[in-house]
Amino acid sequence: MKLIESENKLTFITDIRATKRDIVEAVEKLYEVKVLGVSTLVTSRGHKKAYVRLAPEFKAEEVATSMGIF
Repeated sequence: MKLIESENKLTFITDIRATKRDIVEAVEKLYEVKVLGVSTLVTSRGHKKAYVRLAPEFKAEEVATSMGIF
């Protein structure tokens, strides 16, 4: 919740083969937002996490609410 409110970021678990470009395109298309950047990491369990930073005109909180998680 801290990332959503303070940094305007959303976190996703993605396919291990997904590139940052793939993630940007998917998020922009699915949620109709503008993405400023993506940071990724692979967890010790082999899952890929993507931290997606949205443009200031889009609120991560609103996107999370539309997805039903906030």
